[in-house]
Amino acid sequence: MAASPHMLSAPLRGLVVELGDLPDPVFAAEALGPGIALDPLDDTLHAPCDGEVIQCARTRHALTLRDVAGGEWLLHLGLDTVDLAGDGFSLLVAEGERVTAGTPLLRFDADQVARQARALLTPIVLTNAVDQRLELLVTPGQVVERGEALLLCHGAGGEREGGEASGGEGTDSTSRAEAVSDAERDAASSADACTDECTGECTDEGAEARVEATVAAASGIHARPAARLRAIARAHDVALRLVTADGREADAASVSALLNLGLVQGSRVTLVARGAQRQAALAAASALLGAEEASDVSLAPEAVSTAPDAAPTGNVSTAPETAPPVSGVRQLEEGLLRGISASAGIAIGPLRRYDPPLPRVAETAADPAAERQALAVALETVAATLEAARRSAETQGQQEEAEIFDAHLAWLEDPALRAAAERHIAAGQSAGQGWYAALQAEVERLRQSDSALLAARVDDLRDLQRRVMVVLAADNGAAEAADNDLDGAILIAREMTPSQFVAVAGRIQGLCLAAGGATSHLAILARARGIPCVMGLGEALLQLDAEQAVLDATRGVLERAPDAERLAAFVAERERRQAQARSAAEQAGAAVITRDGRQVQVAANVGSAAEAQAAARAGADGVGLLRSEFLFLGRSAAPTREAQRQEYAAALAALGGKPVIVRLLDIGADKQLDYLSLPAAPNPALGERGIRLWQAFPELFETQLDALLLAGNEAPAADAATPLQLMLPMVSDVGELRWVRQRLAARAAALGVDRLPALGVMIEVPSAALCAASLAREADFFSIGTNDLTQYALAMDREVAALAAHCDVLHPGVLRLIQATLEGARGRCPVGVCGAAAGDPLAAALLVAMGVDELSLEAAGIAAIKAWLRELDAAALAARVPELLALDDGAAVRAALAAWLDASAPTTPA
Repeated sequence: MAASPHMLSAPLRGLVVELGDLPDPVFAAEALGPGIALDPLDDTLHAPCDGEVIQCARTRHALTLRDVAGGEWLLHLGLDTVDLAGDGFSLLVAEGERVTAGTPLLRFDADQVARQARALLTPIVLTNAVDQRLELLVTPGQVVERGEALLLCHGAGGEREGGEASGGEGTDSTSRAEAVSDAERDAASSADACTDECTGECTDEGAEARVEATVAAASGIHARPAARLRAIARAHDVALRLVTADGREADAASVSALLNLGLVQGSRVTLVARGAQRQAALAAASALLGAEEASDVSLAPEAVSTAPDAAPTGNVSTAPETAPPVSGVRQLEEGLLRGISASAGIAIGPLRRYDPPLPRVAETAADPAAERQALAVALETVAATLEAARRSAETQGQQEEAEIFDAHLAWLEDPALRAAAERHIAAGQSAGQGWYAALQAEVERLRQSDSALLAARVDDLRDLQRRVMVVLAADNGAAEAADNDLDGAILIAREMTPSQFVAVAGRIQGLCLAAGGATSHLAILARARGIPCVMGLGEALLQLDAEQAVLDATRGVLERAPDAERLAAFVAERERRQAQARSAAEQAGAAVITRDGRQVQVAANVGSAAEAQAAARAGADGVGLLRSEFLFLGRSAAPTREAQRQEYAAALAALGGKPVIVRLLDIGADKQLDYLSLPAAPNPALGERGIRLWQAFPELFETQLDALLLAGNEAPAADAATPLQLMLPMVSDVGELRWVRQRLAARAAALGVDRLPALGVMIEVPSAALCAASLAREADFFSIGTNDLTQYALAMDREVAALAAHCDVLHPGVLRLIQATLEGARGRCPVGVCGAAAGDPLAAALLVAMGVDELSLEAAGIAAIKAWLRELDAAALAARVPELLALDDGAAVRAALAAWLDASAPTTPA
């Protein structure tokens, strides 16, 4: 039976790229299945739909999510990132974990990964597609926000013929991708052998080694790959040059010289390296040339879809347009001008021309030596400015900007450009005029290039031309200040440099350029800043002048002087979006009071102090689960007491006195430490894990306890109690709780700590739920870990992908254990839920109705769950609980619960 269509949302903010445009033949040919890709503009991958995590790559760069219809979606962060061996990636979920749309799955260090991987481009692929048809709900080339509708999947369920699910026994879809990519990269290893008689271990720094290579990138060698070749040479401290088949050659130190070779896809070159690390440099350089890399995603004008001329007269739809591609000729007709969408969005405001003149510099000079020195100082000054801008962009997570500044630095330090400027200086020109002339010649060469990508680099050279001339200008660039009428405007210009854009980006509503394309660095910056931008509008743009205009950058249309009805529709749509954003922000920190007067705490699950800070900004009422194992994993030795204390103290400070619940170290089963020899167990999920390991490793646990006690004692609080609370994982009876409480008191006495944290237990095993009354007499609070409780109650290992669909927290048996927990705790201690169920709207509503006091979930979902619960009549739903617990299975409970909520409450949040 065909499944109903279901939607996938964008797992992160990013630029939409079709699979066929990816520089990876496996994904581009849809060998793993159909899908789409995003070029990330943030650093966390979220769940695109509700489902189960069924596979996690061993190198943490990819995972597979099974949706509710059985579709298995591979989310693969970056290309060739398997080579990083997990470096730069942090998985936030485990196999078998149930997640809801928006749940954070994977965090990555964008700067680190971008420097080491081929690309950050992230494919999202349906690996078990049979009869499905995927409908793209956005336009390739536009930037989507996280959570925005991305794909609609139509057709049959996610199983292959014969009922065998993709990735059956012995098969891992992520591993298939890794295996194919690894095989393709093996060819690069041929660079390890010298063509001379070097053994690969020689120390003669003057010797040369060489290797043949073929340029595989569809875009050839453009600015950023050229900058990477230069970086390879520097990193390995070698002299590296490229020699073409017809004998032309270029030093990798010169970006311009590399571009002048005109290397395109299929070009054969000889790489020649001299230096002690020549073999490593050749291996890296040949791998770069052999990679079908696309740092600048190719989005040709004819591939950009724009809408028909007619604008809506009612509410403006945010859905993508699907009209045929427009002609390459852009012309003014009926007040509309069409171009290339570089950054989607709607801007409304007056049109303002931006055309600052170049800084004024002297044309001639009498002392060439002094001018050469002035040029050297100016280049150093600009280099320092660019380096500071690059570091600032990296610190703020703006990786795209950082890469652009890095490429500009490489060009600025190009010896060929400097030599050209010095030749003009030797001929009698000033430093400023000589630099202008040298770069102007390069600008003209690029403009005449047949390559659209090379032509798009004109803006970058213009930027460097202007930056250096400002330093050398007689008026120190005073002409740059003539842009005092730009606030709230839609800027129009023939062209614009990246530095000019960065200078005005915070003031303008939108940007329109007569030239340029979606692959320019300026387009990348506009997308990263979220500023609507259309390029390639032609010279007709420069004739426009209007007090009010609308830029519908999603459709690539600029409308001059729209009539009142059309303008009202755009204004209403813009105001609606702004109101939604304001409301979400304003209400995120407010308390949750259900319609029947129940107050519920909504806290955050976090894995570090940085995430605690994000949780506070997201409106969390506290931290319901701080996974302390993040401090212990991925290390060669256990963290010191002081290192732990600082991290716990930072998390407490981030919440400003709100409660922070830290789970004591929970290792074993799916989480191992390299520096501990954990006992072998036939079934790790039932072996020594969590608190059960304390007696085996007392020093490890007591060091953690000391760090927590010290951090909690220092934490500010509204009263004498510390906001720090501790909870024990894998407690099965009250004896374990008593023993830990004794150790807590002993360590506090030894440290002289008088503010003891509250001590609670996690309800994760059936015995704890059934003995809740006795535990509640000695515990300060309960926190139900629904993930483990479900697997133990149903005897379904959550590490087994085949069981994931059946391992449902809403199974009546699991719900009865939760009910027993609540009854045992009633009147004695509060009960929270920190498992994945807390972020599931259906489960969250039912848990609150059953009597749960606190839900703790990923920070990204806090605002939505809070809004959802404010509309819940918990008492009315509580009256239906007996009926729900009498149903046959989890699927029946979900169906009945959803029907009741649909009839009595607003739509479930995304």
